[in-house]
Amino acid sequence: MEQGHTPAFSVGLTGGIGCGKTTVADMFGALGASLVDTDAIAHALTAPHGAAMPAILAEFGAGFATPEGALDRAKMRELVFADPGARARLEAILHPRIREATAAAAALATGPYTIFVVPLLIESGTWRERVTRILAIDCSEETQVARVMARNNLTEPQVRAIMAAQVTRAQRLANADDVVLNDDGLEALRPQVERLHAFYMEQSQRITHG
Repeated sequence: MEQGHTPAFSVGLTGGIGCGKTTVADMFGALGASLVDTDAIAHALTAPHGAAMPAILAEFGAGFATPEGALDRAKMRELVFADPGARARLEAILHPRIREATAAAAALATGPYTIFVVPLLIESGTWRERVTRILAIDCSEETQVARVMARNNLTEPQVRAIMAAQVTRAQRLANADDVVLNDDGLEALRPQVERLHAFYMEQSQRITHG
C-alpha cells in the first residue's frame, strides 16, 4: 500500500459498464465517504487543454483531437478496439498521470474512509494491493446492455464489444470482497449501501484506533 497516499481504510469500487458505479459511489459520498473517481480524472486529463493531450497528440497525431482540443473519444475508441498496440500506447501515457492525480486526490481526502471508483480495477492488476477491500457493483448483462444503449446511444453489438473488453462478471465477483446488486432501482440500492457504509466505518475506526 502506498503510504502517505492511500488512507488507512480504503475501498476500490468497480463494475462493468452500465452497472451503476457512479450512482452507488455518490450514495457513499452522501454518507460521508471521500470519493476519488479515476474515470473523472482520466476525462480531465483528456479534456480541452488537459494535461495528457500534448503527449497523446504527439503519439497519435492531431487528428485525434476535437476542434475544441479534447480527445476525440469515438475515434480513439475505434482505434484501440482494432489495435491492441494502440491501446497499450494510450495507457502508457494515461496510466502514470492517472496514478499521480489519484494519489494527490487521496492525500487531500478528509472522509473517514476513501472510495476509489475504478472501472477497470480488476483488469489493472495493481489495485488489489492499494485498497483494503474491493466492492463490485453487479447487475445482469441484459440490464447493462439496456442501460448503456439508452445512455450512450450505442447499438447492442457496440455495447457487447465494450463488455467483452472488460473482465467477465464472474471474474469481477470472484475478486470482490463485497457486492452491491443493482438490478432493481434506487430503493433496493439504499439499504445495501447503508449497511456497507456502517461496516466500512467500523473497519476504518478499528484500523485508525487499533
